[in-house]
Amino acid sequence: MPAVPGAVLTTAGLIGGYSVARATGNRPLGGAVLAGFGAAAFETARRRSGLGAAAALTGVYVAAFGLSHPLAGKVGPWPAVLGVTAATAAVAVASQDRSRS
Repeated sequence: MPAVPGAVLTTAGLIGGYSVARATGNRPLGGAVLAGFGAAAFETARRRSGLGAAAALTGVYVAAFGLSHPLAGKVGPWPAVLGVTAATAAVAVASQDRSRS
């Protein structure tokens, strides 16, 4: 079974984590979703493109999560989450998803 692309995993983590936290009111549960998909994205990137690419993608993913909070105060929560998600997915595609056979 082929690995799920990193862009799909990071998108599911950022949007899914926010959605779960918002719907349940349980921020740690949203964080668990974010962390689980982040770990899966890391492992997929590591297998496909090596440890360096996996670490870089994880750094972008964590930075996107952090950036979404102050950005939400300026543009609103959903636009912030969608914006950082799009940027993170683009990095995932550029860094490792294209090398997929």
